[in-house]
Amino acid sequence: MADAVAAKAAEPPSSDAGRCHRITVVSIIGGFLDRTTLDLTGGLNCIIGGRGTGKTTVVELVRFALDALPAPQVDGAARRRIETLIQQNLGGGRVEVTIETRDGLTYVVTRAVGEEPIVLDADGKATEITVKAGGLFKAAIYSQNEVESIADNPRSQLHLIDSFDADRIAELSGEVTSVQHALDANAAQITPLQLQIASLTEELGALPGIEAKLKGYANAGGQNAEAINQAHAHKALRDREKRAVDGIGQYLVDYGAQLGRFSGQIATQVNALFGRDVVTGPNAAAVTAIRDALLQCASDVDAAIATARRRIDAGRALLSQGAQALSVAHNQQELAFRTLIEQHQAAQGQAVERSRLERTRNELLAKQGTRDRLTGQLIGLQQQRRELHQRLSDLRDRRFSMRRAVAASITRALRGTVRVSVQQAGDTEQYAELLAGALRSARVKAGVVAGKIANAVMPARLAAIVQSGDTQPLVEEADLSEDQARKVLEVLANSDTLCKLETAELTDMPRIELNDGGEYKESGSLSTGQKCTTILPILLLDSDNPLLIDQPEDNLDNRFIFECVVGSIQAMKARRQLVFVTHNPNIPVLGDAERLFVLESDGVNARLANQGTVDECKGDILTLLEGGEEAFRRRQSRYANRDVV
Repeated sequence: MADAVAAKAAEPPSSDAGRCHRITVVSIIGGFLDRTTLDLTGGLNCIIGGRGTGKTTVVELVRFALDALPAPQVDGAARRRIETLIQQNLGGGRVEVTIETRDGLTYVVTRAVGEEPIVLDADGKATEITVKAGGLFKAAIYSQNEVESIADNPRSQLHLIDSFDADRIAELSGEVTSVQHALDANAAQITPLQLQIASLTEELGALPGIEAKLKGYANAGGQNAEAINQAHAHKALRDREKRAVDGIGQYLVDYGAQLGRFSGQIATQVNALFGRDVVTGPNAAAVTAIRDALLQCASDVDAAIATARRRIDAGRALLSQGAQALSVAHNQQELAFRTLIEQHQAAQGQAVERSRLERTRNELLAKQGTRDRLTGQLIGLQQQRRELHQRLSDLRDRRFSMRRAVAASITRALRGTVRVSVQQAGDTEQYAELLAGALRSARVKAGVVAGKIANAVMPARLAAIVQSGDTQPLVEEADLSEDQARKVLEVLANSDTLCKLETAELTDMPRIELNDGGEYKESGSLSTGQKCTTILPILLLDSDNPLLIDQPEDNLDNRFIFECVVGSIQAMKARRQLVFVTHNPNIPVLGDAERLFVLESDGVNARLANQGTVDECKGDILTLLEGGEEAFRRRQSRYANRDVV
């Protein structure tokens, strides 16, 4: 393995060789390491010292400054542990990290507890630049024992794989999130529409019966039947005309009232947020300019609202005039209708019931029009949803292809001693959690049933099964009982989980394996030492980003450190900055560290006791890493008196 890793690191540099991100200075102001400054160099930097001298704190403070703590969804426990350590050791102080980008630009990132990082330019002036998500500068930073924990955590492994093509994968992940949000918004529109359409459809069930009765009246025959039928048709039309006029009138009233509620809101919010204390502070000129610009915007918006409301009022006045004229016409036509009906005794007896049915029919026809309009909207939203689903699928496929390519390149670089692969949508944990939450009211063992479904049925297929109402696929594919399957369908069909199922994230599942005597073994099943042996070579592969590891030698035997780790360091340090906290002398001495930093502590504060090359810090190495000069000499003498094979 040592030869494989070293060979990869020693490959001819690309055209961008030497253009790597670097950390040049770490300065700590306040707290346990107050006034400690580490001037880092390119190549190998080692931090050594006794227990409790702040070595780990230095690494975590750099991580904190660069906003590179583990994401909560990747390793929430590790993040909380680091945050606690920073709070205890930095307190009210701050840390400053000077960085040099691969483009040769220099910045200083400064951060205090409870605050966001501030990026200063080379002249010490604040900028609008952010280090969040690694947009400006990236560093690979690993806490003590984190190398081992990666072997047990698929999400950490996936994060590690993504780091090898971070920009492109992050861009795709951002697009995936954006499409998921669009699908959520789409679902928020579809669900109430479906409920409205279902309610209207239920009411419209009475329409055929009413139309049948009206048809019976119209076919009754008799003298002047045609005139009577036409009179009733005109009466029904008058009712629809009045409904149309009243409906648009009420809509204009409501619309004008809605606009009125917006008037003055911007100014109220601006004045509430930009109080006297804000506009009289040290940035009064800038803040006042912002406030005044926003108040002018508020004034313009209010003027536009007032103009719109006046136009609506004018429209209502015209509507009122037209409605009055229409009402006169309706009244005249109604008198003629009554005169006609009064001339025919049979028609007169039916008129009241027939008119009532016509009004009811008109109400239902209006609702039918509403349903048709809503159905058109629903069809459009469903088409949009299909397009979004296709877009989401394409993005996930592209991201998986990138991850698979990274995994293959890692396997090639390590000559098969470590094998990395990725199974698309192989992590069902979030999917199972979503199902379990929805099934808690189903009177089944939610966790067990959710697990069975998640392992057997993809989310989109489950959504289709729920919509079909057929229990058989769940019985056959997920090994559920008929009763369990029925309860699952009942619960999912009547909840918003159905839309969520269609977009449920099945994370790609990484698999990292160690070639142990010709047999590949999955990292989670290995011994502690083998886990580190599996993951560390991946971390030591070539990259533009600095690599900081707290005690990379943990759980590794000295032979592996000498043959693999030291060889990789020697081959790589000309191409990549390395910063290691270590208790193992092989790393700084045989790795020929360009700079060592020796920390010591009196129990209250820590300080930088020495720094320099291996030769300049030889005494500290002997004392701290070799157990003292006498211990070193005794071991040397003991070895000299034995045959070494």
